[in-house]
Amino acid sequence: MADYHQFARENSDELARAIESGIPSSLRGMMWQLMSASKDPELEAEYARLLKESSIHEKAIMRDLGRTFPHHDFFMDGQGIGQENLFNVLKAYSLYDPDVGYCQGLPFIVAILLLNMPDEEAFCLLVRLMATYGLRSHFLPEMPGLQLRLFQFDRLAEELLPVLHIHFLRQGVKSSMFCSQWFLTMFSYRFPLDVVFRIFDNVLATGIEAIFGFSLALLQKNEESLLTLKFDDILGFLRNKLFDSYKVESEQDDPVYLVDVFVRDASLVRITPFMLDAYAREYQDAVREREAHAVEMDSLRNANRHLTAQVKSLEDSLAQLNTEHCDIVKQLVMARLENEETEGELVRYKLLYADLMHKSEDAGSSHRLSNLRVGK
Repeated sequence: MADYHQFARENSDELARAIESGIPSSLRGMMWQLMSASKDPELEAEYARLLKESSIHEKAIMRDLGRTFPHHDFFMDGQGIGQENLFNVLKAYSLYDPDVGYCQGLPFIVAILLLNMPDEEAFCLLVRLMATYGLRSHFLPEMPGLQLRLFQFDRLAEELLPVLHIHFLRQGVKSSMFCSQWFLTMFSYRFPLDVVFRIFDNVLATGIEAIFGFSLALLQKNEESLLTLKFDDILGFLRNKLFDSYKVESEQDDPVYLVDVFVRDASLVRITPFMLDAYAREYQDAVREREAHAVEMDSLRNANRHLTAQVKSLEDSLAQLNTEHCDIVKQLVMARLENEETEGELVRYKLLYADLMHKSEDAGSSHRLSNLRVGK
């Protein structure tokens, strides 16, 4: 172990085969730290300091402690060292990296580390996983790393398992419905611990991209069964029956799985760095296009709001003009009515005048006739 890094440089192929065959349980914790170069006395001292502080996430962490491997002896006791160490590492990390804080999924990763090393070493390895192995971006707001991994997984499935990929599309099954849990917990939720340890072996040895090989190997192994199922049954199968194809008959109480076969199957899935880089570029292009579309939509929404405000202003002005128009019309009608009444009075007076004049003329005529008679 003392010359691990020199041995790794000089015998990389031999070391890869040895890791693929499985790290002995007694050496696993030490090997994980050597492979990741996570041993850091200064960071361990930082961990001890952080334990003395309080975190705003403590209540959320406490709620999830009992849900993390509740049937495992090390974590079963609510007052035991297992849950205490789990709480301490999660609290310390929430203080160490406030942008991430605490997220569901982290307890399962930390629990796997604690099953193989003391809490201060588990904290250092967690920091290494998050910062160097790219796991941190899975837990940031908006989960950009997880979104990228899901996109890459979809493209790999389309390339390597095209028939199953099309079947999932037709059934409405999205990778986020099952892969999100796999990637956020690094398969430690629901998967057999022997399998999880071997997955961690390979991730720490080769990088976080190893999760794709294990994911696709599982789907490939169960492709024939999955192709016969509909939406609900597919999700149920992915949750509960995925490892049945690797299970062997045994008289033991706990199920026994062909872990070596599963790891070998995963190693045979041909995924190249070129493929992952190409898919990453596709994803970034899609993100830029989506962001540009979002900016355009925001601009259109702002323009629409402005036009709506203008229309409202014009409608208010029109309503005011209509009100004023009605008042003017009313005034005109009243004026016309008054004018008609005046004209009626004038006609009446003219008629009266004419009648008076007619009577006056009649009276004058009668008077003249009377005078004539008297003169005769």
